[in-house]
Amino acid sequence: MGGGDPSSQVKPQADYPVRAPKPVGQLIPRIYKDRIGQFSAGGQWQQQNLLAMMYEGVASGEPHVQLSVWDAPNLSRPTFKEAVSHKFKKTSVGQSFGPSWSTHWFKVVLKVPEELRNKRLVELHWDAFNEGLVWTEDGKPLQGLTGGGERVEWILPDSFLDGKEHTIYIEMACNKMFGNSPGGDSIQPPDPNKYFRLDRAEIVAVNPDARQLYIDIWIIGDAAREFPADSWEQHKALTVCNDIINAFELGNKESLKTCRKIAEQYIGPNVNSAKVYDSGKDPVVFGIGHCHIDTCWLWPFAETKRKVVRSWSNQCDLMDRYPELNFACSQAQQYKWLKELYPYTFDRVRKKVKEGRFHPIGGSWVEHDTNLPSGESLVRQFLYGQRFFESNFGSRCQTFWLPDTFGYSAQLPQICRLAGMNRFLTQKLSWNNINKFPHTTFNWVALDGSQVLCHMPPAETYTAAAHFGDVKRSMSQHKSLDQDATSLLVFGKGDGGGGPTWEHLEKLRRCRGISDTVGLLPRVHMGNSVDDFFDNLERKAGSLVTWYGELYFELHRGTYTTQANNKYNNRKSEIILRDVELLATIASIKDKAYNYPKKDIDDMWETVLLCQFHDCLPGSSIEMCYDDSDELYAKLYKTAEGILKDIVKVLGYSEAKPATAEHGVALNTLLWDRRQLVDLSEDEAAFAVGSGAIIQLLPFESYKSEDDEPAVSLQEKSDGVFVLENSQLKVEVEGGVITSLFDKSEKREIIPKGQKANQYVIYDDKPLYWQAWDVEVYHLDTRKEISGGKTKAHEKKEHRVSVVTTTKISDLSSVETIISLSAALDGEQSWVEVSSKVDWHETMKFLKVEFPVDVRNTEANYESQFGYVKRPTHYNTSWDMAKFEVCCHKYADLSENGYGVAILNDSKYGFATVGNLMRLSLLRSPKAPDAHADMGTHHIRWAILPHSGSLGPTTVRKAYEFNNPLKLLSSLAGLAPSGPASFDSPIYLTGDSNPSLVIDTVKRGEDDEDVSRGELPKKKGRSVILRIYDSLGGRARGTIATTFEVAKVSKTNVLEDELEEVEMGDGGRFAIDLKPFEVATYKLHLK
Repeated sequence: MGGGDPSSQVKPQADYPVRAPKPVGQLIPRIYKDRIGQFSAGGQWQQQNLLAMMYEGVASGEPHVQLSVWDAPNLSRPTFKEAVSHKFKKTSVGQSFGPSWSTHWFKVVLKVPEELRNKRLVELHWDAFNEGLVWTEDGKPLQGLTGGGERVEWILPDSFLDGKEHTIYIEMACNKMFGNSPGGDSIQPPDPNKYFRLDRAEIVAVNPDARQLYIDIWIIGDAAREFPADSWEQHKALTVCNDIINAFELGNKESLKTCRKIAEQYIGPNVNSAKVYDSGKDPVVFGIGHCHIDTCWLWPFAETKRKVVRSWSNQCDLMDRYPELNFACSQAQQYKWLKELYPYTFDRVRKKVKEGRFHPIGGSWVEHDTNLPSGESLVRQFLYGQRFFESNFGSRCQTFWLPDTFGYSAQLPQICRLAGMNRFLTQKLSWNNINKFPHTTFNWVALDGSQVLCHMPPAETYTAAAHFGDVKRSMSQHKSLDQDATSLLVFGKGDGGGGPTWEHLEKLRRCRGISDTVGLLPRVHMGNSVDDFFDNLERKAGSLVTWYGELYFELHRGTYTTQANNKYNNRKSEIILRDVELLATIASIKDKAYNYPKKDIDDMWETVLLCQFHDCLPGSSIEMCYDDSDELYAKLYKTAEGILKDIVKVLGYSEAKPATAEHGVALNTLLWDRRQLVDLSEDEAAFAVGSGAIIQLLPFESYKSEDDEPAVSLQEKSDGVFVLENSQLKVEVEGGVITSLFDKSEKREIIPKGQKANQYVIYDDKPLYWQAWDVEVYHLDTRKEISGGKTKAHEKKEHRVSVVTTTKISDLSSVETIISLSAALDGEQSWVEVSSKVDWHETMKFLKVEFPVDVRNTEANYESQFGYVKRPTHYNTSWDMAKFEVCCHKYADLSENGYGVAILNDSKYGFATVGNLMRLSLLRSPKAPDAHADMGTHHIRWAILPHSGSLGPTTVRKAYEFNNPLKLLSSLAGLAPSGPASFDSPIYLTGDSNPSLVIDTVKRGEDDEDVSRGELPKKKGRSVILRIYDSLGGRARGTIATTFEVAKVSKTNVLEDELEEVEMGDGGRFAIDLKPFEVATYKLHLK
C-alpha cells in the first residue's frame, strides 16, 4: 500500500535542530515556589531583592522633618482646638510615649528636599506602633494611621513639593488596633503601662513600579502556591514568577518595567486601573469594602469615636484614588459620633454617600447582640437606626448587617420586615465548633413565617484581606451552588477598624486580571453595592432553601452569663423605659401642660441600645467598658427617676410610701388585671387588685379566710428542716435545697423522689480559648454539688414566710439564700421565690442552680423576643447536643400535657434543660479580657412556678409580673383616692380577648407635632403607638379599648409608617386578629 505523495506532506520547520543543544530540566515546584517568597522578603535578602528598589529616596530629621509634642494630661482625649492651644516641646524619633490610653499631639513641620520634589510618589511614613490621625494645620482630620508596619503612609499633596515648610499635626493614641494587651494574646486584660516608641517619621519617595511589581508577584505567587498542582494554570503561574525574578536587575529601573510586562502574561494589561473590571465577562464574586469597628471591645467607647474618624477618613481618601471602591458601613451610633465630633469628616462621608460610593447599611443603632435584648429593644435598634439614616442621608437601609454577633433570634426576620428590610448578612455561624451550618444563601423564616433573604459570605470572614485565597474560597466554600453561585467578599481591616487598604484594592484588580486572562480563579467584580448584590439574589429567592427559627451559634455560649451586673442593668433599663413611655404618654394626654420628655427618652434609649453592642451586653469587653456602661446606666436611672417623679405628680399622687392601704395605690404598667400582695411596711401588707396604670389597695385583713386559718405558714419539722405552706403549695426545705414541692391544687409532687431543687452546682470553666465568651461542652463533666449550710427561719408574717441558708461555695465565695412563700390569692398561681446574695471571688468557675422536676417532654420552652423558642431536652444528634447551654429571657418552661413548671428570673439569660433537669446559669469567672469580671456581690432573684396545663398565659404574665413589681404611691395630702376615675385603664384588652395577647409598648408617635424633635417632618395632631404581640404561637383575636378620644386607628410597621386603616367600633374600640407570634403596631390618632 502506498504512503501518498511525499510532496504533499508537511515538512518540519527548518529551525528545529536535529541534535539537542543542551539538557533542559523540569522545574522543581517546591524549590521554585520558595524562591518566589525570597524575591520580596525582608531579612538577609532585602538589600538584593525587590525591596532594595522600593524607595527612590528618604529624608528624615531636621530640617526636613521637625517634631514637637504636647502630652495630653490624665488620659484625656482633647479636641484639636484644645490641643494646639498649648505649647509644644521639641521631640525626635526614638522617644517613647505613654502610658496606655494616653494621647500625644505632634506638630510635624515638613520640608521636602530638592532631590525628592520631582518624584512620582512622595509620602510621609510615620510609625509609632500605635494608632494615629493626621490633621491639617487648620484642624481638618485627613487620614488614620495604624502602626506596626500597617497603614503608616500618608501621601504628601502636590502643594507640599515646593521646597517650603508645611505643617501638619498627628494625634497619637497610645493603643494598638486591638488595644493594649500585654503580649501576643490580644484578649488578655490590657497592660495600663505600655509605652510606644516613635520608630519612623520620614519623607519617602516611593518607586511606583517597584510597589506595583510587589503586588503583581504576590498575587501570581499565590496562584502558584494555591492553584491545584495538576492544573496548567498553576504551572503557568510558577513559570511567570520565575521569569520575573530572572528578569530583575538590582538598580536597573527599566528592569522593573520589563518584569511588569512579563506579569501581564498572567494578570493582563489592565490591572493598573479600574479598567480591569470592564471586560464584560460575568463575575460571581462581588467585593465590598467594609470596616467593622467594634463600638467597644478591647478599648473603651471613647477610643471608638476616634477609630471611626481614622477609619472613615481613610476610605474617603481611597475612594478618590480608586473609583471602583464601594464601602459599606453600619451602626448609626458611629455616624452620630462622627457628626457631632468630626463634622468635616461627616461632610466628606455625606458627599460620598451622595455619589453612591459610601453605603450606610444595617438599619440599626449599633451592631447589637440579638440573644439578650428584649423584643422592644430590637425594634428600637431599627427605629433609631433607620430614622438616623433617613434624616441624615435621605434613605433607609434595605439590608440588616450583623457579621459578628453571637447568634440570631428567631424573630429577627419579622422585625426586619417590619423595619423595611428584607435582606440579612452575617457570617458568624462559620465559627460553629460542633456542626457546620449547611447553607450560604437561603431564606430565613421567623416564628410568624416572615422571611428575609440571607447570605453568609463563603470566604467566612467580614475582614478579608482581599487575598487570592479569599477570592478562591468564595467559590470553594460556597454551600448553595445548586441554587446560586454568586457571593459577597467583605474585605477590609476590621474589629479595631481601618477598613480596606490600597493593597487590598490592588490585589483584587490582579485577581480579576487572572480570571479574565488565565481563568480558574472565580471572577471578582468591584463597583457594586450590597443592595445590588441582593437585588440579583432576590430574583432567585423562590428557589432558595429555607431555614426556620433561630440561627443558634454553636460557640460563645458563656456570653449569656458573663458580666452579670451589666445584664441586670440591661433588663432593668428596658423595664424602666417601658414604664416611662407608658406613663409619660398617659400624662401628656391627661394634662396638656405636661410635655412628653422626648429628648430624655431618646437619650435613655440610645444608652440602652449602645450598651447592647455585641461585645458589651454579652460580657466580652475589657473592664474599662463596664466602668463606662455603669456610668451610662446610672445616668439613665437618675433621668428616669426624675421623669417618673414628675409624672406621678401629674397623675395626682406622691412617691411617698403610704402608711395604710386606704391612703395608697399601686402603680401598674402591665395593662392587665393584677392581684398581688405588696409590703406597706416591715410587717404590714396590702392586697393590690385592678388593672390600668393606677390600681386600688385593700387591707390584707380583707383577704383573710373566714375560718381564720393563716394564709401562709412556716413550721420547723425537725432541726433545720422547714415546711412553708399556703393554700396552693407545700414546700419542704433542708440545707438550702427544696426536697419537696407539692402542688395541693393538682395533688402532685413536683420534685422527683430523692432529688433536690434549688441545688447550687459549680463547674470548672476553662474553654479552649475565648474565656469571657465560651463555655465548652466538657465543663458539664466537672459538676460538683455545693452542700448548703443549716437552714433557719427568716420571716413569719401573715402574708409571707421565708427561710434563710448561708452556703459556703469555697474559701473565697459564699451565698446567702432566702426561700419565701407568700399567701396564695384566688385565681392567681402561687410561686416559690428565691432571693440570693452571692459573694463571688472565683477563678474560671461557673455557678448554676438546678431544679429537677417530675415533668417529661423532649422539648423545653424558652422565652425569647415576642414569643418563645422550643429546644431539645435530649442529645439525640450533635445538633441537639450543641444546645447544651441556651438563651432565655424571663422564663424557661418544661411542660407535658396538662402540667408544667416554669423557672422565672429577674436578670439571667443562660439556661439548660436536660431530660427533666432545669438549670439556671448564675455567675461565671473568666479572667480575660476583664480580669475582674463578675467579682464581688450579686443579688439575684428567681422563682419556681408550677402550673396546670402546658405553657400558657399564666407563665407569660407571671414572668412579666416577677420583673415588674408594683410600686406603691400615696394620695396627695394624705387623702384617700378621689374616686373610681382614678383607676380607669387608659388602654386595655377587653375580657373576651385571647389571653396570649400582650400589650408590650405604649408610647407617643415619633413625629407628633408636640413631641417631634425635628429629625423628620412633623405630623399634625397627637397620636399613641401600641405594640402588641401573640406570646404563645396561635391565632390570637382580641379587642383594644381605650379611654383616649380616638379619631382614627391605623396599623403601622415598627417605623410607624401607616399601612392600613383599622375599622373602629363604639368608644374607640377596635378588633385585632394576630397570626401566631405576630408583632403588630397600631397608631391611635387622637381627636
